[in-house]
Amino acid sequence: MKSIKYWLLFALLGVFLHAQAPKNPDFSQNTEIYGVKQIEQIKNWGVNSPTSGVVSGSVMQMQGVAVGPLDSGKPLEGIEATRGLGELFTILQGKYFASIFLAILILVPLAFATHLMIFKSKSFSHGVKYKVFSTYNIAIHWLAAVPFVAICITGVIMVFGDKFGGGVFVRLARDIHGLCTIAFAIFGPLMFLMWVKASLPKSYDIKWLLMLGGYLTLGKTIKQPIPSGQFNAGMKMWFWTCTVGGFVMIITGAFLYFQFAPINALRLSAIIHNILGFAIIALLFTHIYMSVFAIEGALSAMVDGSMGEEELAILHSYYYNELKSQGKLERMKVQEAHH
Repeated sequence: MKSIKYWLLFALLGVFLHAQAPKNPDFSQNTEIYGVKQIEQIKNWGVNSPTSGVVSGSVMQMQGVAVGPLDSGKPLEGIEATRGLGELFTILQGKYFASIFLAILILVPLAFATHLMIFKSKSFSHGVKYKVFSTYNIAIHWLAAVPFVAICITGVIMVFGDKFGGGVFVRLARDIHGLCTIAFAIFGPLMFLMWVKASLPKSYDIKWLLMLGGYLTLGKTIKQPIPSGQFNAGMKMWFWTCTVGGFVMIITGAFLYFQFAPINALRLSAIIHNILGFAIIALLFTHIYMSVFAIEGALSAMVDGSMGEEELAILHSYYYNELKSQGKLERMKVQEAHH
């Protein structure tokens, strides 16, 4: 009974205090927090607001000095002196990143499905074939490609971790993400060294881009030779995004995974990691579509290393003519046409 009396007493006291509280709070006694009129400025919160930095660290850090045990009081330098990264990351992470990834996951496949319905898969004669990729080329490609695709899939799972319910599944995705990153860190550089020369930009790449590689040609065939070397302009874009972009993803991902960088460096790493992720996911869809659906039998080039003469002569005309002029084409022949 005594405890019930105490509870009733506290309840009555709470009701009394609430009734006495002013209906319009008076902030005149505490007009400034962190050196600005916080109550007035909080509605303008953002990267360039007077309160920029409020979520970025301590009061001392917002005043431009360090708070670490070895450098307390010293002026901040470099990225740690950059104001607004906390706000920028919070805004992007809270409002835009997941939405952009979702748009890419829906719209890019939808665009390719529409392309396939309108322009159809292109087909070429595969009677006479030439060995355009060695066993080493094929092995390094797949040893880099498989972990790379796994990185992309698990990365998307992590972006939408809350929608997957978090927990064991998302943590497993994170662990696979890390392990596959190690694999790509080994084979990615080997792929880069293997194809960097063939992927350097050429003047005819501009012509390829202007005609979009002939992929907007109606019908099942492309008869006009396309200006392209061993790799066309689209493949080169994917190569540089996948390798150089992939290496940047490894570095920024390591910062985020181990968190051994200053807080502002982590924020910048997260922003770069996500923005590069947009390009990589979109171009991965493009690469898969072009190699599996857009050209019938194109995937065989990365399975057994061979390509039909008609496909080689039309889609990689500069490379075909170069091999022919150097007398290499005949030595690369692997199969005669059967009649």
